[in-house]
Amino acid sequence: MNSTEQAAPLNPAPLNNAHGAVADLYHAYTTGLLMTIITRRGARAGEDFWFHVFRRQHLDMFLPGLEKLGLTHLPDAVAAAQYHYLSNKIGGAPVEYMYESDRKAWVRFTPPRWVYDGTALAAIPSEVSRALLRGWYGHNGEAMGNPRLGFVCTAQTMDGQSGLSGYFREYDHDLDPDERLIFSPGEEPPLFDPAAAPEPPAGDWPEARLRKAYRNYAMNFVKTSLSVAPALFGPAEAAYLGNVTGRLIGMQYYQQTARALDLGDTDTSPAAFATYLHAMADAQDDPIEVEADGDAILVRQRGWRLMRGQTNIPDAAFDAWNGLWQGALLAHNRFLVLEVLNRMDYGDDCFCWRIRERGPSQL
Repeated sequence: MNSTEQAAPLNPAPLNNAHGAVADLYHAYTTGLLMTIITRRGARAGEDFWFHVFRRQHLDMFLPGLEKLGLTHLPDAVAAAQYHYLSNKIGGAPVEYMYESDRKAWVRFTPPRWVYDGTALAAIPSEVSRALLRGWYGHNGEAMGNPRLGFVCTAQTMDGQSGLSGYFREYDHDLDPDERLIFSPGEEPPLFDPAAAPEPPAGDWPEARLRKAYRNYAMNFVKTSLSVAPALFGPAEAAYLGNVTGRLIGMQYYQQTARALDLGDTDTSPAAFATYLHAMADAQDDPIEVEADGDAILVRQRGWRLMRGQTNIPDAAFDAWNGLWQGALLAHNRFLVLEVLNRMDYGDDCFCWRIRERGPSQL
């Protein structure tokens, strides 16, 4: 094999620019929320949060994902590695897969790291990356009913190494809990050969499904994060951490997402922002209605695909998520107000926002 390693092919573009806008916004929110927790609550809080996010994702998605991707017939080490390759590749994360034997298979997440977007990578402590691995990779064997399956991490990006890499290995003996995830820095993975990498079953994964899965990958991180945070930090603190993150990310990504939606940047009216909310809701498959209310605009959203399937959704989840739209409005026109009139998490039949100009100060 040539010593020049070929990079993993990137995921195709999303189904349309609107899906890409949703994916970009939620991707940024996930990274931003982790950084908000680390900077405001400390590295240990970020570590705990990241562990629970990835453990929840593991419990919700791993075994069903093996079925959906047609991997259940494979040896466990190979199935686990192929799952992580395929699921992350579909989501747009640069990743590689290398088969070594039926009992040893590698994955490598190459730069740029998806989950630590842009310069955020420089602010993530190694302990937080280890928490990710403990939450998911070290639990695969137990989930698969194979006490001999473990994961060996050989490199971490934030330690200055060339990506996150490691291998699933089936040992000759049952593993103790502290053996399911071990670190062996310096072991080099084999070269990646894209021609030998797996692909999703073509009949079950047509292009349209793959492209929507790209959007859902980012949405699922936010769904899990907004479900985990209230249990770790309490509802009030989770609402604060999530809302301030949403405001920051909404402001920072408004122009980018509005351009992706083919919206102009000269109309700063309430109606123009309602058009933005309408387009973002459409791209998330949420039914939405817009109507005039005097000089204001009412926007009603009658679904919440982001939290679909979740029970007992905490108040903090909406308060955190709503920060995205509050922040976007600040970038659109800081003299407008986004008022919440109805909430589905309070038992109403829709979320309803009123967008209006600020009235004169009463102070």
